[in-house]
Amino acid sequence: MQNYMPYQRKTWKEKLHNNHPSKMEVLDKRFGDVPAGASMFIATPEIVDKYIRNLPYGVAGSLQQMRKDLAANHNAQYCCPITSGIFLRIASEAAYEEYMAGKNIKDITPFWRMIDSKSPVIKKLACGAGFVKFQRVNEGLPF
Repeated sequence: MQNYMPYQRKTWKEKLHNNHPSKMEVLDKRFGDVPAGASMFIATPEIVDKYIRNLPYGVAGSLQQMRKDLAANHNAQYCCPITSGIFLRIASEAAYEEYMAGKNIKDITPFWRMIDSKSPVIKKLACGAGFVKFQRVNEGLPF
């Protein structure tokens, strides 16, 4: 009889450090707001996390601006609209996971700088909108 090992979900930190490489694609057909024939950069969760970590205290970012910046930094016309949002959530959840494990708020990725009350991802975050609002207000950012 084999030992049954129940499936264990990856932690957000494990998802953040997935070791998948970033890539560039030229699209055959339209994908979201990316037209056919355009070059599209597909980041990694770690690239998104690093981008967020570089946002200064008290400065709000946005998913749209991050996509533009990452595309420009990687010589692409666009950055993937789908994976960018997914990776923003992974970076956010991994940071909150670290916070809940006892890491100082100043030492985690400041994901709240990228997320406001209108961000679709806010409804999915384990920390809840209250945590994001508190951090944003603390930095003088609108919620």
